[in-house]
Amino acid sequence: MKLIQTAQAQTDAPAATPPAPPAPTAPPVPAPPAAPPVPPSATVQTTPDAAAPPAPPAPDMISQIVPLLFVTLIVYFIVLRPQARRTKEQKESLKNVRRGDTVVTSGGLIGKVTKVVDDAEVEVELAQNIRVRALRSAIAEVRAKGEPVKDQAASR
Repeated sequence: MKLIQTAQAQTDAPAATPPAPPAPTAPPVPAPPAAPPVPPSATVQTTPDAAAPPAPPAPDMISQIVPLLFVTLIVYFIVLRPQARRTKEQKESLKNVRRGDTVVTSGGLIGKVTKVVDDAEVEVELAQNIRVRALRSAIAEVRAKGEPVKDQAASR
């Protein structure tokens, strides 16, 4: 019976846990050397006027805008001006289309102008006896100049 009592006592009592190993410790850091005492006569009196040096002035608005204007001018002269010149030349060549000019339409058809109908339309011969009316705005390119149009007043 004594054996049962000791067994019960062992189960009722919490099991002993082994002790944890000690944590490694870092070597002690030496304290910085103490500053020497300052005599009261050596202290500096500060005033609000001598607190800090003044901040540098902010850049002018003009100096920030000048590079932007410079880049804008470069873009204008490199991109926009040549494009406007090409557009003007294209409009001028379309305005001066006359009979006999070889033209390319925006659809890729190549033909010869046989008749200028009015300010907006021309008649283009694509092949022998195949003529179509096309808008001047549909002409993408004037390749070769033809003969000048005979003046009606000069023939009378």
